[in-house]
Amino acid sequence: MSEVAVSSQLVVSEGIIAARTLDRSLVHGLVWTAGGKWATQALSWASWLIVARLLTPEDYGLVGMAGIYLGLITLLSEFGLGVAVLTFRDLSLEQLAQLNGLALLLGLGCLLASCALAIPLGHFFRATQLPLVVVVMSTTFVIASFKTVPLALLQRDLRFKTIALIDAGQALVLATSMVGFALAGFRYWTLVLGGVLGALISTGAMLKLRHAPLAWPRIESLKRTMTLSSDVLISRLCWYAYSNADFLVAGRILGKTALGFYNCAWTLANLPVEKVTTLVGQVTPAIFSAVQTQHSAIRRYVLGITEGISLMIFPVSLGLVLVAKDFVFVVLGSKWEGATVPLQLLAAYAGFRSITPLLAQVLLAIKDSKFVMWNSVTSAIVMPISFYFAGSRWGTIGLGVVWIMVYPLIASMFFWRVFRKIELPLRAYMGALWPALSGTILMAAVVLAVRASGGRDWSRGFRLAAEVASAVIVYVLTCLLVHRQRLRRFWELVMTAPLRSDPASMDRG
Repeated sequence: MSEVAVSSQLVVSEGIIAARTLDRSLVHGLVWTAGGKWATQALSWASWLIVARLLTPEDYGLVGMAGIYLGLITLLSEFGLGVAVLTFRDLSLEQLAQLNGLALLLGLGCLLASCALAIPLGHFFRATQLPLVVVVMSTTFVIASFKTVPLALLQRDLRFKTIALIDAGQALVLATSMVGFALAGFRYWTLVLGGVLGALISTGAMLKLRHAPLAWPRIESLKRTMTLSSDVLISRLCWYAYSNADFLVAGRILGKTALGFYNCAWTLANLPVEKVTTLVGQVTPAIFSAVQTQHSAIRRYVLGITEGISLMIFPVSLGLVLVAKDFVFVVLGSKWEGATVPLQLLAAYAGFRSITPLLAQVLLAIKDSKFVMWNSVTSAIVMPISFYFAGSRWGTIGLGVVWIMVYPLIASMFFWRVFRKIELPLRAYMGALWPALSGTILMAAVVLAVRASGGRDWSRGFRLAAEVASAVIVYVLTCLLVHRQRLRRFWELVMTAPLRSDPASMDRG
């Protein structure tokens, strides 16, 4: 065999090994991230229940007032620098030091802005305690700024286990300390100091594991990273605007009762999506970054992850659409009947929404941030206008209709752009969705058959239980019998994921 042939075989073999290693890192990251999130959530809920019994609604209300302002300023504090570190894998140590310095300056700027706005916020909300609360909570901007670059580097190195352990440790210390603060009679300072302490613990752990030096930022050296960061920041601000516009319209035009129905429907419809997309979104940007120049690898991950997400979310979303009326009556009570139709509409939207975040992540990974930004700007213009006209005419139902009719039209440009950029055929993408679609269609048919064959005469509780049970059985059997080979491949990948791995030894750019 010639040396050229041997060399080619070695390259192919190395490529296969690298792909398998990255696959296992993806699964490994999802497993550790999920474990860390569940542990964190369990500890947070346990401490919240105890603290809530010790504090008063006024305590939570005061911190909630500060949260309205801090939620917006938080978007400015990070400035998309973490995304830039993930995307540009060839940054020098000097450039990373400058980005670290820029993150600190942004944190200090946000703290100074909070100091200037604290007293006016106190007057606006008529709460004399609010200014000091805002200033103390804003110190987290400076604290967290020190971990912006180190966290992005850990993510880029695929150190998901490390990040998950840090989050779990932070949750444990935070849960214990907040209960202690509440028992000591700290009142609303329990919540304020808890946030500051959490930032200190997380930042300290990150710096111990991945320290980055500080340097004064020079615009000419960071021009390309600043361009991408600016695009990300604008995209996030636009997202904040259009994703809250429906609640603004409901509260301002439709009133408190309608807002209550709509808020309940939104929470129920999007809870499964939030859990899955948040989990996946902590892992996939680093994976896409690792293969940003390999379109074949990006296509494979897009198809595989989309298939996995759709298998989990589609049946839940359509299931809520089908059983919403009985679900609301049985679980929430008849007083929440006004949430039924918005729940059906928003659940249908949630299924579509579950598969769209990957598209923006792909475009950012391949440095097409301008398209993401302009799509977000379009959404920030079109969606609020649509919410206003539809909401003022058809109420909360109109708001839901906008999500399922208008938003998909805007998001369709994401599909077009990604398919064209990474040369992904529509047929291949639909093939990835087919297991979930076929199982969901059969599930819906069975649920409707159960309802039509006498279910209308049953009690609401019994009918809901029968419909849910039949839906679960049919969907699981469809996946196991019709799509068994696909599920087997996924299971083999999970089972062969290493319990101990060193993803940090992979390419660090």
